[in-house]
Amino acid sequence: MKDGNTRFTKEEKSWMMYDWANSAHSIVVVTILPIFFMSLFEDNTGAMATWGSVTSASKFIVALMAPLLGTLGDFKNMKKRLLALFMAIGAMACLGLSGMPFAPKWQLILALYALSNIGFAGANIFYDGFLPEVTTHERMDRVSAWGFGLGYIGGSTIPFVIFLVLYMTVSAGMAMAISFGLTGLWWAVFSLPLLRNVKQTHYVERRRGMMADSFRQMGKTVRDIASRRKMLFFLIAYFFYIDGVNTIIFMSTAYGSTLHIDATQMMMALLMVQILAFPFALLYGYLAGKFGTSRMIWVGILVYTGICIFGFFVRETWHFWFLAAMVATSQGGIQALSRSLFGKMIPQKERANEFFGFFEIFGKFSAIMGPWLFGTATVVAARIIRARQPGLSPFDLDRSAAPYGVLSVLLIFIIGSLFFMVYHRIEKREEAEKN
Repeated sequence: MKDGNTRFTKEEKSWMMYDWANSAHSIVVVTILPIFFMSLFEDNTGAMATWGSVTSASKFIVALMAPLLGTLGDFKNMKKRLLALFMAIGAMACLGLSGMPFAPKWQLILALYALSNIGFAGANIFYDGFLPEVTTHERMDRVSAWGFGLGYIGGSTIPFVIFLVLYMTVSAGMAMAISFGLTGLWWAVFSLPLLRNVKQTHYVERRRGMMADSFRQMGKTVRDIASRRKMLFFLIAYFFYIDGVNTIIFMSTAYGSTLHIDATQMMMALLMVQILAFPFALLYGYLAGKFGTSRMIWVGILVYTGICIFGFFVRETWHFWFLAAMVATSQGGIQALSRSLFGKMIPQKERANEFFGFFEIFGKFSAIMGPWLFGTATVVAARIIRARQPGLSPFDLDRSAAPYGVLSVLLIFIIGSLFFMVYHRIEKREEAEKN
């Protein structure tokens, strides 16, 4: 394949289709399932705390497994098998959720939700690990951006629109049941192109004592990352700024609800995000080819900094729509370019999964910190405001305290910017030395 060829290869297109496949989980399960779960309880505060704890626990499990899984995936014929295994776990969990609206058991809902998260995140380790194998260094930004773009326009938008149509035409329970089942089927069916057409071309030969070798290799990878200052500072920067991105994603509807934004308006705003994110993800990939990947990640960080500042002043419905539009401009772009930038830094393609395992660690552990900071800042602000204005109504208290939660995320982006600045300087110095 020549890098000047603008057409995607069969392997590239098959790889990108997996973003189309698994993105249905990101929008249907992450957005709709919490609403259903909360409806089962009178104590919304306790239910939300339980939901948050299970979310953090599932991400923590994957973060702990990621290095070992990544190392195992680098052995011959293991990468695709492990991707298929975790995809099947996630898809089957979604199919299981389809029965919950008719016979709701909150403990089973939480268990299936956790399994779907584990399947989603576990499969992504191997999906990301295939990126350096399906394309070249020069095409990586574009292929990664198109993957995210297809995920938004297809995997997220189409199932979400189907849910909205069902929600308006049949009962809410039936709409949720069909949507959860569709998500599992969508995920499994559209994974087939990758499973059929993408081959593991770089690998380590399997041998006796493979598991013990995996643990030894993990230690080697840690030492390799620590010795590569550019990679190390990028991962630390990524840990913080992607935490800010994930916090905005996971807390958006909770924030809107606290501000008493109409639920239907929030759902429509989320749909707009999925539609707008597609062209903007592709735009980020195109501009990365013109101005450089690092510069475009800087743009994404600056946009999210603005989101945190503007989010502090959100009070009206149109404010929420404007905030959603800002998110749409950079959400897919910053994630896609972060993935491709890290892929370019991996020294050996046969160790791609090994390194992406640690990439997932930084992404998953960061997803635990941000929501906690958001919630804590909101609670502390509410206590201070209540002490100063004891007669304030619950409605006004919510609207006064919640903005401090989104403002607290600004701290995460500032720290991420500082580390990314160090990474950028190292990158520039290395480029100067080459020239």
